[in-house]
Amino acid sequence: MLLDFFYHLRERGLSPSTREFLTLLEALKAGVIGPSVEDFYFLARSTLVKDETQFDRFDAAFGEYFNGVAALVDLKTAIPEDWLRRMIEKALLPEERAKLSALGWDELMETLRKRLEEQQARHQGGNKWIGTGGTSPFGAYGDNPAGIRIGQDRSRQRSAVKVWDERRFRDYDDTVEFNTRNIKVALRRLRRFAREGAAEELDLPHTLEETGKNAGMLSIQMRPERRNAVKVLLLLDVGGSMDDHVEAVEALFSAAKSEFKRLEHFYFHNCLYDFVWRTNRRRSTERILTLDLLHKYGPDYRVIFVGDAAMSPYEIEMPGGSVETMNSESGRVWLTRVVEHFRRVAWLNPMPERTWGYTHSTDLVREIVKDRMYPTTVDGLTRAMRQLGR
Repeated sequence: MLLDFFYHLRERGLSPSTREFLTLLEALKAGVIGPSVEDFYFLARSTLVKDETQFDRFDAAFGEYFNGVAALVDLKTAIPEDWLRRMIEKALLPEERAKLSALGWDELMETLRKRLEEQQARHQGGNKWIGTGGTSPFGAYGDNPAGIRIGQDRSRQRSAVKVWDERRFRDYDDTVEFNTRNIKVALRRLRRFAREGAAEELDLPHTLEETGKNAGMLSIQMRPERRNAVKVLLLLDVGGSMDDHVEAVEALFSAAKSEFKRLEHFYFHNCLYDFVWRTNRRRSTERILTLDLLHKYGPDYRVIFVGDAAMSPYEIEMPGGSVETMNSESGRVWLTRVVEHFRRVAWLNPMPERTWGYTHSTDLVREIVKDRMYPTTVDGLTRAMRQLGR
């Protein structure tokens, strides 16, 4: 079984060595883990994967191979806690949800402060305390039109205006290939070729000319390779509602990596604030100040935002409005700084263009980027590249 797993990983683009596979077998023989699929997953990843950029690929391959194995559990054992927690999740009918009123930003934050001071014990259900499964604006697995999520692993209703927990996002895979060549062709509209760098390419016309001048003695002439000189700064929204668009954004990211040799990419969540990051696994420890981007990259860079612009309006308009951090300046301030610094900016939105008007935050972002928002369709990409190429 494990030998087949070894070959399965290789078929999926991973390259574990025979020595690493033997190390895995030795660890299993020594009993370093218990009879748990989860423990085996971490042991196999530790021994068979050398590069953390391949963790996502390993996750997919592991899931394919061991699909259904985790379900083979002894039904006589205790019911897992997470199963019980899901049973208390609150889901209101649309007419019930419409009766709840959303607190304003200042009132919401002040009320949370009071609850933290007053509450002394765990609470479940209800509409006041920080708890689970109720209609209170604070807690987990409940339902409220605009609340603060505390102690919940991921989004359910996508109505939280702030999230009190650390969340883990994954990097977009830049090895994904497009299903259609037309989208790649659209990106190629943004090209400005120039010859620069080391002289590594044969210059045949110049070689013939110099050979003729040299009375027939061969005089080989070299020249720098002709490259796309366009410089691109790619800013990618990740996590939350963008989880629905991972496949499309990975395809776009992969194509951009192949088309633009001078490409720098950074991640943000929902709206741009005072810092960004390059790697989602280290986004809490290796932050890059947005001001440093403005100082490092000149106005000649083409800036491409990729995000659905779907968020609470507070995240754009209010200091402290970020769902994850207490930002001292609003998202509008930071987006405006980028738009004013770089001459050419475009925002690519994976949501269908017909739906943009239903989200107030999308209208706000469109206004800030001066209506330079485009859908991630062939036509939308073509229009965006044409605008960036002016």
